[in-house]
Amino acid sequence: MPEIYSSDELSELYEHFRFVVDKKQGLLRIDKYLTMKIGNASRNRIQNAAHAGNILVNNKIVKPNYKVKPDDIISIVMAYPPRDTEIYAENIPIQIIYEDDDILLVNKAAGMVVHPGHGNFTGTLQNALVYHFQHNPMNTGTENKPYLVHRIDKDTSGILLISKNEMAQTKLAKQFFDHTINRKYVALVWGNLKDEEGTITGYIGRDIRDRLVMRIYEDEERGRHAVTHYKVLERFNYVTLVECVLETGRTHQIRAHFHHIGHPIFNDEKYGGNVILKGTTFTKYKQFVQNCFKIIPRQALHAKSLGFIHPSTGKYLFFDSDYPEDLGLVIEKWRNYSKKSEM
Repeated sequence: MPEIYSSDELSELYEHFRFVVDKKQGLLRIDKYLTMKIGNASRNRIQNAAHAGNILVNNKIVKPNYKVKPDDIISIVMAYPPRDTEIYAENIPIQIIYEDDDILLVNKAAGMVVHPGHGNFTGTLQNALVYHFQHNPMNTGTENKPYLVHRIDKDTSGILLISKNEMAQTKLAKQFFDHTINRKYVALVWGNLKDEEGTITGYIGRDIRDRLVMRIYEDEERGRHAVTHYKVLERFNYVTLVECVLETGRTHQIRAHFHHIGHPIFNDEKYGGNVILKGTTFTKYKQFVQNCFKIIPRQALHAKSLGFIHPSTGKYLFFDSDYPEDLGLVIEKWRNYSKKSEM
């Protein structure tokens, strides 16, 4: 059986297939071989993967006309195919921080779903992007449309990278697969972390009791390997501001990892961060926390920066963003509260 990673299990939208060629297999072009092996992949899609350098045989990049041989080990990474459902243009304001012929970066607001599905068929980022593409003279090419290469949760704010053609999408998908994308998040988490920096690992899979929640397992059969590096930015006695660097990109990775180590993200309802977990029993403190919850009625998590190799120019690009207003206000409130507590 081929090894397959799909977007249902990942925040990164790619598919990875791995095949070991049968001992009785005759010589055959690799694009034809993979078209037969992968049910939903057109030959054009596979050839795009080859031209992007995403097909490896015995750990070496090959061209579409390579002839497969018995016992060859084939690895192919492809961007996840576009959804079959039509996405309608909607005039929804979005903050575009960079755009050229191949890519576009958006600073996504909290509360916006990235793509239609699960009861959110309108008002998504993709609906807004389709409108932008239709009304922007830069996007006159017939292939130009928004191709997703990763996603962030509805109530997580921050930088999201979108490709504008299939080749760019395919090349970026390989960077996500190879873990060469440089992503940094900031999160406000409950508690005073013991160490200044650390690494959280574990196999992330869906909770058997609640399919909308991810859990950390020790058994690799129940989840996918995930690695989050963190360092403390500021301590506010009862909560801590941390910077997180993702080595992998699993669904709810940061949220599930910090819940696993006993430090849920502040006001993260799904992972138990929406109650007072640390602090005093004084009424004034409880009111202070409730006021903070009102200011940021979502998990205090922001995708702050993103660095990657441009799919066409080969140059390294890096983008950073300011804290959104709600997160900035809550950090300032905790900073002031912490200073008063120390007086």
